[in-house]
Amino acid sequence: MRVRVDVATTATEIPWAMVLAPGRGLIYNVLDREAPVVGRYFHDGGMAPYGMVPIGHGAPVFPLAKRRRGKYAAGGQGWIEMGSPVLDVAMALAQGIKQQELLDWGGVAFHVLGVTAVDPPEFASGRARIRTSTPVVMKGSGRDATGVRVTRQAWLLPTEPEFPAYFQNNLRRKAETLGLDPEVSLTEISWVGAKRSYRVGQGAKPGAPVEVELVGAPETLRAIWSWGLGQANAAGFGWVAA
Repeated sequence: MRVRVDVATTATEIPWAMVLAPGRGLIYNVLDREAPVVGRYFHDGGMAPYGMVPIGHGAPVFPLAKRRRGKYAAGGQGWIEMGSPVLDVAMALAQGIKQQELLDWGGVAFHVLGVTAVDPPEFASGRARIRTSTPVVMKGSGRDATGVRVTRQAWLLPTEPEFPAYFQNNLRRKAETLGLDPEVSLTEISWVGAKRSYRVGQGAKPGAPVEVELVGAPETLRAIWSWGLGQANAAGFGWVAA
């Protein structure tokens, strides 16, 4: 399930360094109040067996804000989305945000206008075509054509040969983490957006938004829709556009 937070701001832009970075801290602050045991569990190592943290969020969206080259536009009414495939976690986020009148998004004040819980699509056919609104990040092997490891920070773009296999493995690990059917497959990458890097901690993570077609059990596809694609979802990457 995801949580849509309708907001308004008088700011005209969000610094690029703050487009995604504040989301993770905001989510943990809410969990510390509403579900402190869960928040500590996620923060201290994530869920077994892979240490994954089943939360995600997107970037703030202000559809009527005036666009300016080189700026991330804000202004007027917009929204932020966050979510989790774990229903209790998503409900804790919704309840916690409802109690706040203002959100501090990296120094930009957002007035909370409303909070809405949004259920995932049914995906009854066992197929899903989904597109992300933020870049998908994925690490590869870091090995060259001869099999020699040349780097430990082998960020992959969706157009690179290793990407599909590592991406699919990430999907299956997410399903196993949640105790769902892990037989989920990537059948097509139908669109790749522009490369962009965001700094959300130490160093910048590069990636690109994608549109993909997945096949799997409906419950698994719903969980992935609520969580996000690729790695670093808790930092705002790979958020699925509603």
